[in-house]
Amino acid sequence: MEASYNRIAGQSLHRLAGLSDGLFAVAMTLLVLDLRVPALASVHGERDLWQALVALAPRLVMYLMSFATLGIFWAGQQTQLNHLARGDRDLAWIHLGFLFVVSLMPFSTMLIAEFLAYRTALLLYWGNILLLGAILYAGWKHAVRAGLVKPDAPADLACAVERRILVAQGLYAMGAALCVFDTRLSIGMIILVQANYVLAPRILRLDRL
Repeated sequence: MEASYNRIAGQSLHRLAGLSDGLFAVAMTLLVLDLRVPALASVHGERDLWQALVALAPRLVMYLMSFATLGIFWAGQQTQLNHLARGDRDLAWIHLGFLFVVSLMPFSTMLIAEFLAYRTALLLYWGNILLLGAILYAGWKHAVRAGLVKPDAPADLACAVERRILVAQGLYAMGAALCVFDTRLSIGMIILVQANYVLAPRILRLDRL
């Protein structure tokens, strides 16, 4: 009875995609909560307000960076799900694990925004990204092994998906390693990696390496 249930459980990709969309939307919304309006008591004129807004710049950068991160991983997950014919119990739980790590993104973002110069905060943020990539990769490998990919999918699809994840994670790792010199170099590298995957310029297509 248990084996029979496990064979039929978790097959709805639409329910999984719907849950993913909702959780990504919540996580992206929570990111903005770290952008607090300057306290009225500390603002006595235009100059004070401008100074307070300038002081928010690092948090704004972290917000944009994490919003882009979640956007990239949302697009990656949806791309995978769109090429699957069906799901199964194991795939559902792998993606639930992926969504759990997504839900941690607001925390790791607030941590690095508060402790921008600390390597520990940056490494925890990078660890969040690493886990997202690792679980997404594991989900795709399982889908391929379990025969869940659509029969009419392009022959090179599996390699293209795996290459994109591995190259991106390698670039993120390079960015994290730069914190040995300065955390600002790490953040700059991460932003450049994200810009490449968001804009997908024809001149520099790192996902084709």
